[in-house]
Amino acid sequence: MRHVENSVSIQQQAVMIRNLRSLSTLCLIFLSSCVALNTQLVISNAKVAPDDFVKDAIVVNGDYPGPVLTAVKGERFRINVTNMLVDRSMNKSTSIHWHGIKQHLSNEMDGTAMVTQCPIVSGHSFMYDFTPVNQSGTFWYHSHFTLQYCEGLRGPMVIYDPLDPHLDMYDIDDKSTILTILDWFHMNAYDVTGTTNPDAILINGRGRYEGGPLVPLSVLSVVQGKRYRIRLLNMACKTSFAFSIDSHTFTVIEADSENTLPLVVDSVQIFAGQRYSLILNANQTVDNYWIRANPNYNTTFARGQNSAILRYEGASQRDPIHRDWTLSNPLSEPNLHALESPAAPGHPGVGDADVSLNLVAMWDDNIGRFLINGYSYIPPTSPVLLQILTGQLDAGQLQPYGSVYTLPPHKTIELSVPGGQPENYHAFSVVRSAGSDTYNYHNPVRRDTTSNGVASDNVTIRFRTDNFGPWLFHCHIDWHLELGMAVVFAPETDDNSLRITSAWKQLCPNYDDLSSTIRNES
Repeated sequence: MRHVENSVSIQQQAVMIRNLRSLSTLCLIFLSSCVALNTQLVISNAKVAPDDFVKDAIVVNGDYPGPVLTAVKGERFRINVTNMLVDRSMNKSTSIHWHGIKQHLSNEMDGTAMVTQCPIVSGHSFMYDFTPVNQSGTFWYHSHFTLQYCEGLRGPMVIYDPLDPHLDMYDIDDKSTILTILDWFHMNAYDVTGTTNPDAILINGRGRYEGGPLVPLSVLSVVQGKRYRIRLLNMACKTSFAFSIDSHTFTVIEADSENTLPLVVDSVQIFAGQRYSLILNANQTVDNYWIRANPNYNTTFARGQNSAILRYEGASQRDPIHRDWTLSNPLSEPNLHALESPAAPGHPGVGDADVSLNLVAMWDDNIGRFLINGYSYIPPTSPVLLQILTGQLDAGQLQPYGSVYTLPPHKTIELSVPGGQPENYHAFSVVRSAGSDTYNYHNPVRRDTTSNGVASDNVTIRFRTDNFGPWLFHCHIDWHLELGMAVVFAPETDDNSLRITSAWKQLCPNYDDLSSTIRNES
């Protein structure tokens, strides 16, 4: 795996690049960004103990969470995923989704099982080959097959921008400043119920659980006087967190890979699937400080639960002391605004879009599944993309019936979703956020995952249908997705430049060759 670790820093390179005029010269300086990022991800089963409780899990290249993938803006990704899974209780087949990557004209590489591809069966591999178009920021990758990412198949991904408009606001931005938060269960994901709380919260793969040993926690090391770009990722399966660091404030500069106007806060509510970049000024007394990820259920920080450590250079290696640190300035999504091209697409005004849709989710006790507009999403037997490529372009023919919405090409879509889950799609403008009754078409935040709030909310987003292929819109609480809380949007754009490979075509025959019993377990 290749990382952006050069003899000069990203910041120093940026100063050089600002003085360059030609792309050819840029390639000479940043040679690695003009070729592909080639790496291997081997998916296998192993026993892990991130909180000292040993359990079976899924690891990536032997690590949990998976390794950090890094690249430079404009770089091509070539990631060969090899499936070595053997434990049927966590499913043996797999697929990898690159969360936040728009996959412009590369829908077949999106990695959403039975939407854009068949799963990769055990003993086989598949090359994901795509180039993120004009994208940089903080992303992550995870399985998009059944409940698999809850068992461990997830990891962070960063695309660095040497010309980052916020470059002058921070001194340090590397792997050491990436903070991942996730929920961890001591049971198989299929045994988790709606009322089951995680046994532990892990920050950068470490955590403590109630009644467990005082295992070492993750440490973010800083030098007094330096400014750090913290890349915060919620890779949880269902839990949201209020993130804070005792005695410190932050400046938000990114939401889900989209640059924002700088906003000073002292805590950040982060929902499953979301990412933020926060500028931390290490301006406090040299000491240890608690990093806190307060989950959305009744718990405690006792004995270092739900925590990590911010450690200044020169401080002793021990747990921090308790500090009376009152949070008074939390992040509110309506206060976030896109830095570049801030206006929402289309004409401003509620419902003044080319197409307006309303998606109402509800629980159906009779079938024990979620419904959206009366239909529960059940993965089809053939990927939606394959159905489209074989000529089934009518919405009435595409499966799963009632869950596929074909949309006209090159149009503005306004989508309203009454409250209460974190929803994920590819890049949209949030014109009405959870907890607000105000519509902002002038300069809303742009992101790919937002909370729908509570039942009284009516979160509203806008996006353009300018990217060919079916795209999954779903709840990012993974058990809710498994129980049908999803739909597929299929823009009918005429710009189909997909590079369908023979390896992609072979995924479905390989998967279909499994017996129905094994396929259901795989």
